[in-house]
Amino acid sequence: MSTRDQRCEVSVRGVDIGFGRVKVLEKLNLDIAQSEFIVLLGPSGCGKSTLLNAIAGLLDVNDGQIWIGGRNVTWEEPKDRGIAMVFQSYALYPRMTVRGNMSFGLRVAGMPAAEIQKRVTEAAAMLKITNLLDRRPSELSGGQRQRVAIGRALVRDAGVFLFDEPLSNLDAQLRVELRVEIKRLHQRLSATMIYVTHDQIEALTLADRIAVMQGGVIQQLDTPQKVYREPINRFVASFVGSPSMNFVPGRIEGANGVLAFVGGDLTIPLQGYAFRSPAAPGPAVLGVRPEHVLAGGAAGPAAIQAPIEMIEPMGADSLVWCRMPSGASFSVRVDGEARVAPGGTLPVSFPATALSLFDDGPGERL
Repeated sequence: MSTRDQRCEVSVRGVDIGFGRVKVLEKLNLDIAQSEFIVLLGPSGCGKSTLLNAIAGLLDVNDGQIWIGGRNVTWEEPKDRGIAMVFQSYALYPRMTVRGNMSFGLRVAGMPAAEIQKRVTEAAAMLKITNLLDRRPSELSGGQRQRVAIGRALVRDAGVFLFDEPLSNLDAQLRVELRVEIKRLHQRLSATMIYVTHDQIEALTLADRIAVMQGGVIQQLDTPQKVYREPINRFVASFVGSPSMNFVPGRIEGANGVLAFVGGDLTIPLQGYAFRSPAAPGPAVLGVRPEHVLAGGAAGPAAIQAPIEMIEPMGADSLVWCRMPSGASFSVRVDGEARVAPGGTLPVSFPATALSLFDDGPGERL
């Protein structure tokens, strides 16, 4: 595509946004590096789309500043911010062809016809829609329409691309296909991309860093691996991961640096657990992801025999729902060929290096 030699980092500085007495974002700060792919992840109503719209200039901020490419754009119009946006709805002009939809903004801006043709041709080839250029939106599938919407953004000489849940209206297979295409586009263009979704799989597969949001606050901003393996609190731990992390209430007990988690009849030595601050005995909640529970022969001599309640076959894997000695239900991911059945038992153990511990109040990671 055309050159993108402008600096295109994004900085959100102390931004407040509210509607009447309802505060949506308060003193929010976020720095996004040039060429970085950031995903804003969270449940509906957490403020992620509000933040994206503020960066785009579609919403005014009550306080704070937004900088793009080293320039304060807080009060600039969207067209002057050097951004391109892809919406959840395709927002295509129904009477225009694909070519017309992709070139419309460039024609309005007075760009020479030869340059418009060059950009449209390049973007269409990149998105594999060259054979669709003379069709109208009504003749396209949902996935094809979204490719056109992405292509309309690509033809602009933008340094920052904003995506507002672009795949949520598509079926599962199309979401996977377009997710791969977006990842390839980022690798090819090296543009800064900010992507809003409530789909954790999209976040984990696309992002350089994920900003997990709740209640207008960024709970954790880190790499997908760090967010998944070391969630900062119970909200992040429960929201990221499918199925969700298992939680077991209990206590940390011990003395002289020799600690263990005790929950009912379950005792787990904590040697090897990386505490965030000096550990002390007291109430705690244990968290462990289904794939980190050691099962069967891998559970070792310290295994407990967990009664099996239910099995969910998932193809290559199966999700086995068991019951703790304390009565709490938890899930274990095992090989799809494993010989397990409801009514039987499964030997399980919990390695300290794969656990998460949270306080039993605010739910912060210990």
